[in-house]
Amino acid sequence: MKRNLRAVLSRAGHEAAKPRTMAHPYTLWMAAFVVVPIILIAAFAFTSPDGGFTLRNYASMGKFLSVFLRSFWLAFLSTVICLILGYPIAYIFARFSGRWQKVMMMLIMLPMWMNFLLRTYAWKAILETRSGLLNRFLDLLGVAPLHIMDTPAAVVIGMVYNFLPFMILPIYSVIVKLDRSVIEAAQDLGAAPRGVFRRVVLPLSLPGVLSGITMVFVPAVSTFVISKILGGSTNILLGDLIEMQFLGSAYNPHLGSAIALVMMVVVMIFMYVMNRFGDGEEQAVMM
Repeated sequence: MKRNLRAVLSRAGHEAAKPRTMAHPYTLWMAAFVVVPIILIAAFAFTSPDGGFTLRNYASMGKFLSVFLRSFWLAFLSTVICLILGYPIAYIFARFSGRWQKVMMMLIMLPMWMNFLLRTYAWKAILETRSGLLNRFLDLLGVAPLHIMDTPAAVVIGMVYNFLPFMILPIYSVIVKLDRSVIEAAQDLGAAPRGVFRRVVLPLSLPGVLSGITMVFVPAVSTFVISKILGGSTNILLGDLIEMQFLGSAYNPHLGSAIALVMMVVVMIFMYVMNRFGDGEEQAVMM
């Protein structure tokens, strides 16, 4: 009896050790490509070119305050537009039948199968002031051309186009899983369609909304390809500023690391606040 018990415990120990062993490659990968780069960025951010400790990198960031404000403002604006466009789309798609839902999701995902640069350059071909497709069409209608290229509006358009699926998908995945009996119960109790949406659907879909906001805002505030292609040299964002410190003529990896570290901390605070807000909303809905 004791031998059988020992054999069972031994087998259980081996079975429990298998997942840990399988996680070792992932742990090494995370250490090599996530933890080590963060440590290097922190080391560069608090050191000078001669290797001594300094806070001068952070003191010199004040002259880039306009870049910080522009980056967070455009990211916020893009996130709001994605939410305004994405929520109705996700809600409508979730009400379709199963086959049509798959078709609609494929149409949403289809542009993401293309290269990110190609999608952005396509918008450059559309928004060009002289040879763009949009202004050619307006010229045929006798309308004056629109000067959108190399403006913040072009950057926002590029962000919304590239990041809108990241808003639609999490909201859709939450709404499509809502228990229909809850909605039917609200209708049976006399709630109008607008009241059902405001008091039942919207509160229950908030986790998807918060996930979508995070998934759009974080890449939008750190992008540099969209602003470089569509924004021109006058609409530099944080991603462009960091790239200039590492690859541009103003080579200063210590300042670039300090900017990257500050942006990383701000993004982490934003994600923490969104998670706390989401937990509070879920508790309020449950009550």
